[in-house]
Amino acid sequence: MGSDNMTNRRDFLRTAAVGAAVLGAEGKIALAKAAPDTGKSKVVLATDQDLRGQGALPDEQRVLKLLDRAMLAYGGHSADSWRRFVHSGEKVSIKVNTIAGKGMSTHVPLVLAICERLQQAGVKAGDIIIWDRTNHELERAGYTISTDPNRVRCFGTDMAGIGYEEVPENFGSVSVKLSKILTRNCDVMINVPLLKDHEGAGVTLAMKNMYGVVEKPNALHGGGCNPAVADLNMVSTIRQKMRLTVLDAMTGLYNGGPGFRPEYTWPHNSLLIAQDRVALDYTGWQIIEKKRAEKGLKTLADVGRPPAYISTAADAQHKLGTNDPRQISLMEA
Repeated sequence: MGSDNMTNRRDFLRTAAVGAAVLGAEGKIALAKAAPDTGKSKVVLATDQDLRGQGALPDEQRVLKLLDRAMLAYGGHSADSWRRFVHSGEKVSIKVNTIAGKGMSTHVPLVLAICERLQQAGVKAGDIIIWDRTNHELERAGYTISTDPNRVRCFGTDMAGIGYEEVPENFGSVSVKLSKILTRNCDVMINVPLLKDHEGAGVTLAMKNMYGVVEKPNALHGGGCNPAVADLNMVSTIRQKMRLTVLDAMTGLYNGGPGFRPEYTWPHNSLLIAQDRVALDYTGWQIIEKKRAEKGLKTLADVGRPPAYISTAADAQHKLGTNDPRQISLMEA
């Protein structure tokens, strides 16, 4: 949200407001049909092959339309879909991923679109926080730090007066001090991670994005992050406040992650939406494996880094979701 782009983004938000008014008032724009309730874990994959137009960056208005289409497919009319997950009076935090810099971070237009739709669902602007580990990482990725209580706020856990809890929370192999943004400044967390390869864990998608909410994530990287990722996602505060994951798959990274490696990125031009983080991570993992195969690379298992934490998260001790493709209802929108 750098100053040189603010005029275009103000126009974008005005357009977003008009779009939501049409959807909310009429409810007749058939962007996609809602995924049927099959009793399986639902994952929506929404794609726009023209998302970038003639440029290298996603077009802001097309990002908004893609988000609306994905939410419509996930749960019915777009405005009603957001009201399933958030309610007026709740404080909502949007956990992004900005550790790799602007080339491989959660896209700003997507987060702005989510903020706009949250407000149209009844959440006050001042009750929304966009956040990650540090102010520096957020700014480097194109976000503007703001603490104005009357507007959407954006800051890192290292902001003065925030920091981490003194008392750790525990589950299994993990004992972690959580960001006070999560513990004290929100009722609801919306997770907006990326589609990325990871040199140790295999992939870093929805569940591993929670490493950005703890004080010492490096302590959780042993054994390919297994069982640490699954155990971390079992921590009480994370489980209670996680409502929805909107995975930013507009740019994917199929090798060399988690840092930005432009030679291994590709324009996937998609969003994935789910409540079941395990099903979403399994789906994202398969997308990365498919791209690796297209590029003539071995599978993650063959190179010694399968994302084993995904199956751990689905086991009888964790039950965070399913990694069984027979129990995943994947809808393309």
